[in-house]
Formats: sequence, C-alpha cells, structure tokens
Amino acid sequence: MTEKKFWKECFSWLFVLATGIAFAFIIKQYVFSPIIVNGASMFPTYEDKDVIIVSKISEIERFDHVVFKAPYEDEYYIKRVIGLPGDTIEMKDDVLIINGKEYEEPYVNRTSELNLRVTEDFTLEELTGEKTVPEGSLFVLGDNRLKSFDSRHFGLIPIDDVYGESKIRIFPLQNIKVFYHPYE
Repeated sequence: MTEKKFWKECFSWLFVLATGIAFAFIIKQYVFSPIIVNGASMFPTYEDKDVIIVSKISEIERFDHVVFKAPYEDEYYIKRVIGLPGDTIEMKDDVLIINGKEYEEPYVNRTSELNLRVTEDFTLEELTGEKTVPEGSLFVLGDNRLKSFDSRHFGLIPIDDVYGESKIRIFPLQNIKVFYHPYE
C-alpha cells in the first residue's frame, strides 16, 4: 500500500467514526436516551437500578411513565401520568377517579411491609388548589403509593419539565420489557 492510499484509508475510517459519534450524540440528545431508575417509587413496574430507554419525541398520554426534572432536587424522577390538562382527579376509598370515571389500577402497590393497606383519599383541589389540571401541567403518581414522593406532595409538574416517556426496560436482561399503553 502506498503512503497516499494509507492516509486516504485513515481519513476514511476517521470520517466514519466521527459521523457515527455525531449521529449517536444527536439521537441521544433529541430522540431517545438511557436512564437508570433510582429508588422504589415505581415498584412493581420498575425496580431500583433498572435501565430504561426514554423517548424524547413521544406524545404524553394518561398512564404513560414519564421521566421529569425533580421539583426540588437536581435529579430526575419517573412517575405515571394520572392527570392531563383539563382533568379532575380524586382518590376515594382506594379508587382513582378521573373526570368522574373510576379506574382500576392493577399496576399499583398499595401494601406496606406489614401487609397493611394504607391509602389516603384526596381531590386535586385539596392537594393543589386547582379544580382541574391546568394547561401546561401534569399530575403524576408513583406506582408504589406508600413510598412515592409525587404530585400528592409537590403538586403539578410542568409539561416542559418532562424529559421523556419510558418505552423499554433493557436491564436487567431477564426483565427486558417493552411498555405499551394503557396498562402493562
């Protein structure tokens, strides 16, 4: 191989490598990204240290799992979207009621270590002072209701703070799962 061909080959490989890195950066920045779940607030849907892929281009719907900027900390939370703009929300006798319709929540863990069922009744207005979820906001709850710091505590979250929607759990490998709507 001549010296000219050698440098041409090196440049070719460098170009391919740089293009691949740029493409990966753009995809991670604007389309999807891996996130590590921290804590037990979404148990049994997710466990601490699960690795998920978050879509940054999804349209958020009720019961989606969203990752968002934590209200009071420099980290991200993952919770389930319960209320969309315009929704009324209440919990009565362990039943979720959205816009007057009762919903079963088979994904929720409501049991403590002592096997006690402990849930609190609430309305959106009692928690936030709002009768309906305002435009540009979401009401979110963790699936592990007894151990979740969520909209019952910090109120509504701005839709602009949503990082993305969880689509796939990729780790641990024996628990790989694609999440689809409305219930898993």
